[in-house]
Amino acid sequence: MRSILSIFSVSAALLSATSGAPDWQFNLKAQSSGIVALESIIVNPNLALWFDRASNDPLQINNHSAWGALFNLQTAEVTPLNVITNSFCASGAFLSNGTMASIGGDQTGFTGNPTIKPGTQAIRLFDPCASLTGEGCTLFEDPNLILLEKRWYPSAARIFDGSLIIVGGMHEEAVFYNIDPANSFEFFPRKEESVRPSAFLERSLPANLFPRILALPDGTVFMVANNQSIIYDVETNTETILPDIPNGVRVSNPTDGSAVLLPLSPPDFIPEVLVCGGSSIDDRIPVQNLSSQIPATSQCSRITLTPEGIAKGWEVNHMLTNRTLHELLHLPNGQILVVNGAGTGFAGYGSVADPVGNSNADNAVLVPELYTPSAPLGQRFSNEGMPSSGIARVYHSSITLTPQGNFLVAGSNPNNGSNFTGPDFKFPSEFRVQTLDPPFMFVERPTIISAPQKLAFNSSVTIPISVPDTLSNDNATIQVSLMDLGFSTHGFHTGARLVFMDATISDDGESLTFTTPPSGRVFPPGPATVFLTINDVTSEGVSVMMGSGNAPPTLE
Repeated sequence: MRSILSIFSVSAALLSATSGAPDWQFNLKAQSSGIVALESIIVNPNLALWFDRASNDPLQINNHSAWGALFNLQTAEVTPLNVITNSFCASGAFLSNGTMASIGGDQTGFTGNPTIKPGTQAIRLFDPCASLTGEGCTLFEDPNLILLEKRWYPSAARIFDGSLIIVGGMHEEAVFYNIDPANSFEFFPRKEESVRPSAFLERSLPANLFPRILALPDGTVFMVANNQSIIYDVETNTETILPDIPNGVRVSNPTDGSAVLLPLSPPDFIPEVLVCGGSSIDDRIPVQNLSSQIPATSQCSRITLTPEGIAKGWEVNHMLTNRTLHELLHLPNGQILVVNGAGTGFAGYGSVADPVGNSNADNAVLVPELYTPSAPLGQRFSNEGMPSSGIARVYHSSITLTPQGNFLVAGSNPNNGSNFTGPDFKFPSEFRVQTLDPPFMFVERPTIISAPQKLAFNSSVTIPISVPDTLSNDNATIQVSLMDLGFSTHGFHTGARLVFMDATISDDGESLTFTTPPSGRVFPPGPATVFLTINDVTSEGVSVMMGSGNAPPTLE
């Protein structure tokens, strides 16, 4: 077979647009998730971990409602997890050793769960678990292992040394805006015994909850909250102010837009950020004067984070629809999926002047879109071949790419509790689980037969593969993507990352050779999934450990 470098530029034409090819499909995976899956992360090749608030979900454990669960991607079986602290509106990410850390949460409990502990300073640890059924997989909580500052609605992301940076949040519950802020950074494991105050978070009040944070390939961290953005240097504790999001668009909770780091490509791994949706309302308007019918924005803003790109500023494009409460996710071929959300309103429930039932948002957006980064400006968005989900996924919904290559869609609950169901609720507590299946799920796909458990940085790796005859031709486009599948919560996929690797396929089509990223700055050391895509047909992913697998801090 031929040998072609993996490239970032992908065809703007969708697979579904080719003659006789299938379209995207939503498929019902399960009638009940057991808990409202408002936070979601893939923890091994067959298991998703979900969190809800400590509420009145139907799934039971230890004679009370569960608020943590494992979902079996093959059988759709749900297994409750014993969670001690309230994980409502927490964040999370993997450490370099493969442990998942759930960060922060809610201060309050809920009737029916009298033993619940406050979650605002909680750190919940889910150790690596190889069991594909969840047997023996447990969540660990130590009351002495806590955050330095109380944080509800924080963000967390893995950085270059395999540790987590934890950003923002609030100390106690508030109805809408952040009126009791945690305007600081800290790290897990701790790097110092006090938090780092953030002028950026102070400036971006009051709409700065769940700031969108993205680790950049030089080791710094991009942050956007409200309509403001910075690059934060962890090592020097300095902030570089970037241009504001154009046209007064605000993109963090409660004016939820979403953000994603576009795929990084060798040799230069130039970072570009895409920020889409949210609202252009004035954040000085009292919540009681806001409406569930105020249109969200369709604006997408893109910036290249080089000196020249920053000087040029944000480039504006528009989605096909207005969206808030949606997510942006990578496809292994480098396209970005835009999915879920509402066309009007805001995050939260029961606080605007005219909630729909309890929801601060209305006009659910049911049809996804695809963004092709390499297409000409004005031609980057398409919903050709895209179905309607048929299920509103608004506030407290989640979605994640799976190792199988499709997307797991669950949750949605703009209500104070989990028993709001039935025809009287336009936006009920949603327990149905769907998959969103790309067209390549319905054709012959390439296969990665095996891969090493650990991949060293800056190394050449050869692995066995199988390529169907339909994809074996000398002009095929080959892409090998190294992905962090991220942690989904509140309209943002924290930690999600795609790094393309230079790759060749042997002449006989039976082996794949690729070059791993040069350092943990390009791909922070920790769990990853490798996908092979040939002509937009993607294999199932193979789980690997990028780096040594050592506990943080580590640079290998």
